[in-house]
Amino acid sequence: MNREGTAMLTRTATTALAAALLLTAAGAAAAAQPATPDARGKGTPQCRANQVRVAAETVEPESGSYPNVLHIRVTNESAKKCAVDRIPTVIFGDLDGPALPVPLGESGPYDLAPGKTGHAAVRTIEDAADPETRQVDYITVAGAPAHPGARFTADDLDITGKIRVWEPVTTWWHPTFVEAEEVLANRFQA
Repeated sequence: MNREGTAMLTRTATTALAAALLLTAAGAAAAAQPATPDARGKGTPQCRANQVRVAAETVEPESGSYPNVLHIRVTNESAKKCAVDRIPTVIFGDLDGPALPVPLGESGPYDLAPGKTGHAAVRTIEDAADPETRQVDYITVAGAPAHPGARFTADDLDITGKIRVWEPVTTWWHPTFVEAEEVLANRFQA
């Protein structure tokens, strides 16, 4: 092979090597990027905190006893479909960590069409006289762990005194309160 041919092969090999390095670097950079909405499963973008409204209310006690279930809801107030975490983030005052989900599971998307609402049931106490019952001034409810959420005091929930909690448990979001309550009832049947 002559000098000209060797120089051409060297330039071709150098160009190929440079292209391979660029592709490798681009692949590494892409891998370092956070997941896009398409990588989340259904392709629904995550709701931003200002796109959803959360609410909480007590369930009317059956026999005049202290209410032990709260209804919470998250509503998509935007004009586009978005997703919240399928497990509501419910934190009782300054207690450690959020309420445990029923059933147990990992985070995942819960899609909300514009104007649609997800419902969940939150168990607060089993027996108000139980010595392990704790009392807090407020609960915080959010549609996703990254959202600041909304704070609800005992007054907001029409509870006299403080919010009592024994084993903080929440259902996943459901299309109706009836479905959420069924999950909670099935979990705590005697």
